[in-house]
Amino acid sequence: MENKIMDFINMNTKDQASDVTDRRATEGSIISSSCVAAAPIIMGAVLTRMDSLTEGGFRISVVTGDRRGAGTDANVWIRLHDVDGRKSPVINLNHTFKNDHERGETSSFSVKPVLNFGPVAKVELWRDSFGFGHAWFVDRIEVLDLFSSELYMFPFHRWLPPDIHFFVALYDCVLPHSDPHQTQRRDELQRKRQLYRYKAWIPDGPTQSYSLPEDERFSHEYKWDIVSMKARMMVETKLIKIKVFNWVSMEDLRQVYKYSLGEPKSLDHWNEDRWFGLQRVQGVNPFLIKLCTKIPENFAVTAPMVEPFLEGLSLKDALKKKKIFMTDVSLVEGVQLVKNGELWGSMALFFLNKREDLMPIAIQCWQKPGPDNPVFLPSDPPRTWIAAKMFYNNSDANYHQSCSHLGFTHLLMEGVTVCTHRNLSASHPLFKLMAPHFLFLIAINSRGLSKLISPGGWVDKTLSVGVSGMFEIIRRGLDIWRLDVHGNPERDIESRGVLSKEVLPWYPYRDDAIRIYGAIRSYVSKIVHYYYASPGSLENDYELQQWRDELVKERHLAGVGLKGVPGEESCRFTTLDEVIDTVSAIINQCSVGHAAANFQQYEDYAFPPNYPALLDGVPPTDKREYTEDDLIRLLPSKEATLDSMIITKLLSSKGTNSLGDFEVQYMYEPEAVEAAKQFREDLQKISDDIKARNAVRDLPYPYLDPEIVPNSISI
Repeated sequence: MENKIMDFINMNTKDQASDVTDRRATEGSIISSSCVAAAPIIMGAVLTRMDSLTEGGFRISVVTGDRRGAGTDANVWIRLHDVDGRKSPVINLNHTFKNDHERGETSSFSVKPVLNFGPVAKVELWRDSFGFGHAWFVDRIEVLDLFSSELYMFPFHRWLPPDIHFFVALYDCVLPHSDPHQTQRRDELQRKRQLYRYKAWIPDGPTQSYSLPEDERFSHEYKWDIVSMKARMMVETKLIKIKVFNWVSMEDLRQVYKYSLGEPKSLDHWNEDRWFGLQRVQGVNPFLIKLCTKIPENFAVTAPMVEPFLEGLSLKDALKKKKIFMTDVSLVEGVQLVKNGELWGSMALFFLNKREDLMPIAIQCWQKPGPDNPVFLPSDPPRTWIAAKMFYNNSDANYHQSCSHLGFTHLLMEGVTVCTHRNLSASHPLFKLMAPHFLFLIAINSRGLSKLISPGGWVDKTLSVGVSGMFEIIRRGLDIWRLDVHGNPERDIESRGVLSKEVLPWYPYRDDAIRIYGAIRSYVSKIVHYYYASPGSLENDYELQQWRDELVKERHLAGVGLKGVPGEESCRFTTLDEVIDTVSAIINQCSVGHAAANFQQYEDYAFPPNYPALLDGVPPTDKREYTEDDLIRLLPSKEATLDSMIITKLLSSKGTNSLGDFEVQYMYEPEAVEAAKQFREDLQKISDDIKARNAVRDLPYPYLDPEIVPNSISI
């Protein structure tokens, strides 16, 4: 009991100090509670005071962010404002002889009741620059009314500069024209524009961040040091003991996987035609397969060539019945190889057989037909046909790493991230909606991928076109990528003629991506309609319109240069559907788009004959019979193979929480919380259905199970 009384005396001393501080503050000077001496308190007064605390007052909990340098030793003060404009006394948020506001910690303070004080509407927070660690990142402030048990949430998610009184409303989620603190909002955005600046690190390439702002750094950077992780993994798996020579046989290559990183699923299927077809619909690059209604003029396929593989159909009938499909990697043709020569832009033709398997029936390695560019067929010598499939996959893999993976997810979305920070206040509902999907994106590009795509780095060693060629492919890809098509799985797939299951029954990427996109769009729609319910709210949202302007502004004019942003006709958002489509496509690209292109890299790339990013040679100019030795000579060296195994294993690891399970909660308004809850329930249903489907497949596709899809591009 004595201890409890002494604890109360200390607390009452702080309360008296706060009263004095409030009086002095009105005269322009704020003094610390440590300068005020407590009057002696008799036992009866103590008990009376303790009883009153059980009937009212507030408990203020201050959560400091879990990031490097987030804590502070500065003096911190807060004032509460109620719905009628009443202000509480100034409250000192510092405990004597205790380090408050440390990184990742919650500091709590008890405050006595304020006479006639209504529901808390906003808080006013400020600090000085005292101490060594005076930089302070505030995650949120929670105010608990001890009488009503009402909990008021005030999300900050900001660094608090010294000597600035910062006001945050309940839930801190408000459109700019409705924000009573316009100057504060504009000043904060102006500071962020100085931190988030554009730079095209790839000449004529995507817009990226000029630097790595402090807010974007990893919480624990050592976990994301790809070079150190690679070295550690090589030692742990004993791969470092393998001598650097070329492979002598396929069996020699296969032995590497038994005692190291695990056998990729392709090891037992890489040379099968059915597997080659499955790579188009459930591989690491499932974005190219399309319905073929007419053989292209530059694809020198004739009916006599392929009709033996059409199960009794003529080529004309097979085309008419929608049984013929193709892929075309023409975009990469002519890109300079690391070694002498240019990359081929291959084409492949497929037939949907009676078992509903997509079977390859023709491959042409170069775009221009001719006697030295034959059409390879399944009836060709077995290893010659395998070589043709390997050369096709080589051009496909260089497209995948350059565009599908790096260019269209990592780099394009980095520009969107910078644009969002520059134009949408941290208090904007759409900033809060998109922020979980930008987590660590700039950091992984700056600290991680930059090491892989540096001159002489991993890409130069393991990709046929190297870094220079990769950048050229990315530049070409930017000219054709559209947010309203390629950021929307359903529209993209529909544009390729393979939306219907009646046309292409087994296309799990399509089925999973469309369902998840539907859940994303439903979630986004709920949020947008709630916050833009008032007439004129969209038209008056100058932050959102400026955000769109900068998204579409050409890159050389300090914009992102994004094509296909809804609202093109009027050069602004005029409908809520345009906003919903834009935000949904961005979230999709940061989650589903990246997951589909990334998380099975080890499975596809680890065994080079399956999906070779690098081949030592050029496509055959005739149909001479290949031997196993011929195939082995095409493969990358042991060093390049091991590099590819290690890096793709690291890239295939999951870096952040599952989609919908946000690392940071930005939105606290009950309607937004309910929308997020429904989003997670929708995703769980999709996850259950995918697991049930995969349970009965011999070669399942789990990579778009929402449990595997992360919120953001963080690896």
